[in-house]
Amino acid sequence: MNTPQAQATRPVHPLLNDQKLKLGVFGMNCSNGLLISEAQTTFEMTWQQALQIVTKADQMGFEIALPLGRWRGFGGKTNFNGTSFETYTFAAALAAATKNIGVFATSHVSTVHPVVAAKQAATIDHVSDGRFGINLVMGWFRPEMEMFGGSMREHDMRYAYGDEWLDIVQRIWSTEGAFNYDGQFFQLKGVQGDPKPLQERPVLINAGTSGAGMDFAAKNVDFSFASVDKVENIKKFMAVKDIAATKYQRRIGVCASALVIARDSEDEACAVYQSILEHGDWEAAKNMMAVLGIESQSFNERLAKSQEKFVAGYGTNALVGTPGQIVEQLQVYSNEGLEGVVLYFLDYVKELDYFDRKVMPLLREAGLRH
Repeated sequence: MNTPQAQATRPVHPLLNDQKLKLGVFGMNCSNGLLISEAQTTFEMTWQQALQIVTKADQMGFEIALPLGRWRGFGGKTNFNGTSFETYTFAAALAAATKNIGVFATSHVSTVHPVVAAKQAATIDHVSDGRFGINLVMGWFRPEMEMFGGSMREHDMRYAYGDEWLDIVQRIWSTEGAFNYDGQFFQLKGVQGDPKPLQERPVLINAGTSGAGMDFAAKNVDFSFASVDKVENIKKFMAVKDIAATKYQRRIGVCASALVIARDSEDEACAVYQSILEHGDWEAAKNMMAVLGIESQSFNERLAKSQEKFVAGYGTNALVGTPGQIVEQLQVYSNEGLEGVVLYFLDYVKELDYFDRKVMPLLREAGLRH
């Protein structure tokens, strides 16, 4: 039972700390990470290397280790993201092997029953001593959803389902004893779950940017993750804060993801970016874009644009340049209102070390980290 004394000493999740710009590492649990390319790299999707990557990020003081949630690949020469680790068990293993970083599962709500998810989350929260969080995903890749034997719901209905799913999970985390649930999607009897999480609740994030997605995030999560394709578009993602404040009387943060290519010279960094494109798996990129256009409203505005941003980072804006230029770009992100960025790299192990030596000191000098 969570006694008043236990509640008073509940741990604070790393992502809720006072760093001006929170940092994370992203996508290290899937083959090719977030780059749809055969560019040269030592990155391998193995447990040993994933642990090395996250351990390094933990030592660097990063707040979040965020995996991709994938059940199958996108075809092409690389079958992009076709090999992956399941994210709840991945988070549990990382929780036992790290000390300070927040460990997350990326959970497709339609593939995990809420009673199971609530128990898994509470377990990992105890293993991590209160460092667990969930990235809530409604599901947008139809072939993945069909693997589970059901048809995919209409876009906005997926968020209605997710809202009910999360309501059940949070009631399990907070309710002593059993309860019944009679909803549109779930009819459950005698629901209960102990132990409760160590945190008041695990930190919740979501990356929906459609109207329904923003409303879901504004109502339910701690951080909305924006798919920033251009710096000048950041402001539109801040609307979720206004929705949260005016409609739901709550506060929410906004973060983003970004490919980082930091090198000693700008020319060298640009050459690496060009190599990623030259070795791109364009068939897999086209497959991803086709699915996004049909199944998701988060990316509609950019589907007519070049495929380059998909090959080099899931359609988001890449940060390319010298360490000083990377910090300048992150400063702009912060100035525009972003509170954190989860990073991915062509070569995670080598580039995290470089980022630690060359970029982190400049971030501290700029007041973005302490």
